[in-house]
Amino acid sequence: MIPEPIPDPETILARDGLAALELEGVLPAQAYRAPEAMQASVAAAPVREAPEDDGRQRDQLIFGELFDVLEEIDGWCFGRARRDGVVGWIEAAALSAPVIAPTHRVAAIRTYAWAEPDARSQPTMLLSLNALVTARAEAGEFIEVERAGFIARAHLKDFLEFERDPAEVAERFVGAPYQWGGRESLGLDDAALVQQALYACGLGCPRHAEAQARELGRAVQRGDLRRGDLMFWSGQAGVLVDGERVAHASPTALAVTVEPLAGLLGATTEAPVFRRV
Repeated sequence: MIPEPIPDPETILARDGLAALELEGVLPAQAYRAPEAMQASVAAAPVREAPEDDGRQRDQLIFGELFDVLEEIDGWCFGRARRDGVVGWIEAAALSAPVIAPTHRVAAIRTYAWAEPDARSQPTMLLSLNALVTARAEAGEFIEVERAGFIARAHLKDFLEFERDPAEVAERFVGAPYQWGGRESLGLDDAALVQQALYACGLGCPRHAEAQARELGRAVQRGDLRRGDLMFWSGQAGVLVDGERVAHASPTALAVTVEPLAGLLGATTEAPVFRRV
C-alpha cells in the first residue's frame, strides 16, 4: 500500500520565522516575503540542507532551471527549486538574474558549451540532458546561448520538442555514477533517473520515489508490464526497458544499470508498485 502524503519539510519554503508569502494564513511565521526568481547559470549546482560547502546535498539545480530565493545570507541563497519543489541552500554565485525564457533544451546526454563556435576552443561548461538554454545567435553548426557559450546545434532541441520513449532516455544514462541528490548525467540517484527520463518526454515528475509512486500515472499489474512503465520498491525507482528488465541508478552498484526484474524483486520483502505514465 502506498502511504498517504504527509507535509514534507524539504518542500515548505520557510525557516526561522520567515516564510514565503504564499504561506500567509497557512503556516505561522513572524514575517512573510515574496521569493525572487533566479536562474542556474552553472552546469549543475548542489541544493544543500545547510549553507555549508559540505552540507548534505538534497537536490541539484541544472543549468537554466529556476530557484525561488527567499533570503540570502553570506553568499548562500535559501529557497526552492521551481521545477521539482525541493527547498534548501544554494550558493549565490551559481544563480543569475534576470530570468530569461528558454528557447531550447539539451537533448544529448551531455554536451560542452564552447567559448567560440569551434570545438577546438576552450570549453566553458559541460551541460547535461534537459538543461534549459536561451539562443542568442546562430553560428554555422553551433548556437550561441546566453550565459554559457556555443553549443552544437545537433545537441539541442526546441524547448517544446520532446522524446517519446522514457525507457530509451533512461538507457542513455547506463554507466553514469550513482550520486545521492544528483540530477546530472555525471551522477544521479534512482528517483532523478525517472525524473529526467520523464522530463525529456515533456512530463512532470516529483523529486522523490515515494511521491512518484503515489502521483504518477496509473497503477498496472505485474502481468501487464511493458517498456516505459515505472517500478518502485524498497524506496527505489526505475524504468522498465521491457517486461523483465529495469533501468535504475543502483545504490549497490553505484551506477545506472539494467537489471533483471526478478532479481530486484527477490532482494526485497516489500510488494513493488508499478505505474504507467
